[in-house]
Amino acid sequence: MNFAETLPWWAALPVAFLLVLGGLIAVIGTLGLFRLQSFYQRIHGPAITVTLGAGCILVASMLYFSVTQSRLVIHELLIAAFVLMTAPVVSMLIMRAALYRDLRASREAASHDEAKGM
Repeated sequence: MNFAETLPWWAALPVAFLLVLGGLIAVIGTLGLFRLQSFYQRIHGPAITVTLGAGCILVASMLYFSVTQSRLVIHELLIAAFVLMTAPVVSMLIMRAALYRDLRASREAASHDEAKGM
């Protein structure tokens, strides 16, 4: 027998809502990745929505497994803590690396233009 068949309606509704909401948030982040023009604008869509979408899905997972196993399941809190700590830091480091790369390229182009003009 499948656990989803034995899931009470009062637990199934929030689980389904949170899963759909988390998926929609992830899709919105993906659309932001495709629609925005520059790299610096594109990084914000996935960086912000990854945390929110993953949070909704993790809460749905906590609720589902807590109801089906008749005990509090909090493993997802550890996963959420890692996502909340690492996603913003990784986004910041990627943006910083891109900024340094752009600054270096503009300095090299300026020095090349100065050497060419002399």
